[in-house]
Amino acid sequence: MKRYRNAKIVATLGPASSDKATIRKLFDAGVDVFRFNFSHGTQDDHLRRLKAIREVEAECGRPIAVLLDLQGPKIRLGTFDGGFAMLAAHEHFRLDLDPAPGNSRRAPLLHPEVFAALQVGSELLLDDGKIRLRVIDKQRDFADTEVLVGGRISDRKGVNVPDVMLPISVLTAKDREDLAFGLEHGVDWVALSFVQRPEDIDEARRLIGSKAWVMAKLEKPLAIDHLAGIVERCDGLMVARGDLGVELPAEKIPEIQRRIIRACREAGKPVIVATQMLESMIASPVPTRAETSDVAGAIYAGADAVMLSAESASGQYPVEAVSVMNRIIEQVELDPEYRRGIDASHAAVESGPADAICSALRQVVRVIEPAVTVTYTSSGFTSLRAARERVPTAIIAMSPSLQVCRQLALAWGVHALPFRNAHDVQEMIALAQQAASEEGFAKAGESIVIAAGLPFGESGTTNLLHIARCDD
Repeated sequence: MKRYRNAKIVATLGPASSDKATIRKLFDAGVDVFRFNFSHGTQDDHLRRLKAIREVEAECGRPIAVLLDLQGPKIRLGTFDGGFAMLAAHEHFRLDLDPAPGNSRRAPLLHPEVFAALQVGSELLLDDGKIRLRVIDKQRDFADTEVLVGGRISDRKGVNVPDVMLPISVLTAKDREDLAFGLEHGVDWVALSFVQRPEDIDEARRLIGSKAWVMAKLEKPLAIDHLAGIVERCDGLMVARGDLGVELPAEKIPEIQRRIIRACREAGKPVIVATQMLESMIASPVPTRAETSDVAGAIYAGADAVMLSAESASGQYPVEAVSVMNRIIEQVELDPEYRRGIDASHAAVESGPADAICSALRQVVRVIEPAVTVTYTSSGFTSLRAARERVPTAIIAMSPSLQVCRQLALAWGVHALPFRNAHDVQEMIALAQQAASEEGFAKAGESIVIAAGLPFGESGTTNLLHIARCDD
């Protein structure tokens, strides 16, 4: 089960990576979490992939996480006469609720909630920002705009509305169906697209309950304005740089990425950096030097995970892309500057027994340099707090819950291991020694550090720190 790195790899499955043999190769190359993008494919497609992942998991003996990424409320234009139209700069262009095909003067936008939220002066971005419009007049069923940047626009292109809080649910009818399907079949994480505010997390949480952990995808500038509240209410975040890059100037994305990573580090919530990380490897067996630096930069900044999208879902070299990402992470984590940077950006200790224990754990590990850290956890809480400390050893997370072990596959430095629950401290020590030895993390005579909570089996009770030695 051992990986020789702390940061994790998320890979999207798709047409290039749907069969079990390829999924096994991706796992062997370094994938820790498989992402199902429900913007594409059918539920049957995703179910076949999920079954293949569980078969690979059983064969390899290492928990694998499955991330269900919901499509979300994507706003799109209707159709055009002939399939497209040319919009000229400085001309007027109307968006309305009339479903009739559009032309160079108007187009259908069948989203009344957008017209309700727009104001004179608001900007709209079409087709990933290639075309820009400014609202000069609006009513409840139309908006007249001036074309700021023109060009060719075709059927059903996406519409982005920066800096406007849209009064729409984060879950569409399709999302609700996909969510019920995913929860029925045991996905581990659910990613919510186009989160705008903390209340969006609450809506999803009511439906998901404890069946999966909730991830917020930050794709809207308004979400950044509510970052603290969103971080507090979700279990993890994704820096979705694609849509962020549409609605924000490109030069702002690096700073926002670092800000999100820093907020997640402080809260002890896993964070994924995603989109175009190794984009050229869709058609090339090697990445560009800039892409290599991009992946490395996310790791140096302290991200828990980096993600492949089209590179692994539809590209020509999915396994090679994972292998490259794996090597980049390993190389960064060997750099002494990486460790110094992680330590320098360490989050302040929060109040409470769990944070006190895990802060002490960090100091103990630095002083005695054990072979491995072992955390006992029923909910994942203890392991996440240990990961927040970025201890300079691997973390074996031992839990009686296979679901929790799978969820922890995303957390920095954590190697999750399903194990029976301990009944007393002596049994806990013995099980930790056994796991550290059998899984290849510690040799006879080496020290291990154990963090746990008493009484066993109660969530959020981290209150015990113990140093042990592996038996000869």
